[in-house]
Amino acid sequence: MPHILIIDDDEDFAGAVQTVLESDGHRVHVELDLDSGYRHLADQTLPDVVILDVMFPENPSGGFELARKIRKAYPDLPILMLTAVNQEFPLGFSNKDIDPKWLPVADFISKPVDFDVLRTKVNELIDQKKAGTG
Repeated sequence: MPHILIIDDDEDFAGAVQTVLESDGHRVHVELDLDSGYRHLADQTLPDVVILDVMFPENPSGGFELARKIRKAYPDLPILMLTAVNQEFPLGFSNKDIDPKWLPVADFISKPVDFDVLRTKVNELIDQKKAGTG
């Protein structure tokens, strides 16, 4: 059973994502702050995928910083980043903009999240990790 770690400060949103992914047969754990999320990685069996929000109240760029920290410690762990930044600041992130040399995430999904897109991307990352291509 694939294991997903969600790190997002929005408890209601994280719970909704957890419900959707658990209904697909995934084991899901939620952490609501950056430090707890990183400690979970260090203290538990590594998940198959990390779903990570970009912005946190204690640190608006905390998601990016944690993604870099995760990538350094766990280079093969796929990170799916969620962001409302495109809604607030039209930066235009897309798959073509993801360069692992400077942005250590496998993919982005913009909030509000389409749960079908989320399911697809999570399953793709799990498949890529199993195949050793992620």
